[in-house]
Amino acid sequence: MRPVEPVTLADARVRLEPLGLHHLEGLRAAAADGELWNLRFTSVPEPEKTGAYIEQALQGRAEGHRLPFAVFDVPSGRVIGCTSYHDIVPAVERLEIGWTWYAASTQRTHVNTSAKLLLMTHAFETLGAQLVGWRTDNFNFASQRAIERLGARRDGVLRHHHLRRDGTVRDTVMYSLTAGEWPEVKAHLGWMLTRPR
Repeated sequence: MRPVEPVTLADARVRLEPLGLHHLEGLRAAAADGELWNLRFTSVPEPEKTGAYIEQALQGRAEGHRLPFAVFDVPSGRVIGCTSYHDIVPAVERLEIGWTWYAASTQRTHVNTSAKLLLMTHAFETLGAQLVGWRTDNFNFASQRAIERLGARRDGVLRHHHLRRDGTVRDTVMYSLTAGEWPEVKAHLGWMLTRPR
């Protein structure tokens, strides 16, 4: 697998650019759209903690296990959320996509499908990943449905796996997609983005 390095990924409606401190105000506004930090099972930062959230993501990038992106709506130029490659394991040609959240007003639109199509295309076709994974809280049913709509397969549940922000311990639902499954999934996601509504 090639090194996972900062890159900008874009289509006509969504742009993912490497996250930086200059995205602070845009991310703060995106998080405030729906007050998503009140959901205990999300990674959305509270407004006053957005800077620390970005710094933590950049620390992960410096350590080589995370590549965070700011997600933009291309027509408006507005920051609408955040996503990352993470748990990057070159030795087994594997990485995960996560730390994903979007402003509430953009949820259940093309945004997640568009962003994930960009990330998966880059992971499989440029980086040479053999597996892309996802993980989510066992109570984050919306996230589980979104991951399943992408064509990922549910691998199982890691019980008592990760601390939530409120101090409780979650079970983690794991998903994955292999390089062999990618061509069919890519075709389906392309159809989802172009089908008549």
